Amino acid sequence: MSPRFLIPLIAGVVLSGPLQAEDGTPKGVVELFTSQGCSSCPPADAAFRKLVNQGDVIALAYHVDYWNYLGWADTLSSKENTERQYGYAKTMGRSNVYTPQAIVNGRDHLAGADLNGINSKIDTYSSEGNGLTVPISAAMRGDELEIKIGAGQGKANVVMVYFDKEKTIDVEKGENSGKKISYLHSVTNVETVGMWDGKATSLTLPASVLQRPQLEGCAILLQSATADGDPAAILGATVVMAGKNI
Repeated sequence: MSPRFLIPLIAGVVLSGPLQAEDGTPKGVVELFTSQGCSSCPPADAAFRKLVNQGDVIALAYHVDYWNYLGWADTLSSKENTERQYGYAKTMGRSNVYTPQAIVNGRDHLAGADLNGINSKIDTYSSEGNGLTVPISAAMRGDELEIKIGAGQGKANVVMVYFDKEKTIDVEKGENSGKKISYLHSVTNVETVGMWDGKATSLTLPASVLQRPQLEGCAILLQSATADGDPAAILGATVVMAGKNI
């Protein structure tokens, strides 16, 4: 899926610092594809919570809609999230998708409940030079959001991934019927706001153009794409959180 080009932004919110590892840069980006109607997903959702609480990676949960026919329509799901997962499948030469599936740095996949495997994959990428090698920072400057991107190799899109901090859902039907499950960092929208050609650059977006009182968090990804526009390797990332309780 190729995200739409739009100009979003953050109006009237209190911003905290980026989610960072100790050296000032996130170690990696983990995208979990999950579903409220999938009986094998709760263990992955629990592992994902631990990943969020580690504080050294950017963790995003995409709820897909292809299990909705089983009796419970995932209240956080969207066809766009499903399209993103299928886009990754095409990029990786796969003919199918599954839940729970974790994508690490936009480069490879593994079972979403395998927390040790996910962390090991992140560390391996970092040691091989396939981690988040391009620095990104974001800060409010008056009524504007300024995104600064360092120099690097290749070309990539600047992608904004909006997410909710936490949602607790009472699942009333389907394979997880009767369970109350708390979901962290569930994605609500993905938008592309600019492009990067390998040179150090800054992108300024007007905060006043966006009215999103429900906005809780936004990850900024520097993500390459295939010739068909499908998501590929993530080269850099940061997070902006909104609200006093974040």
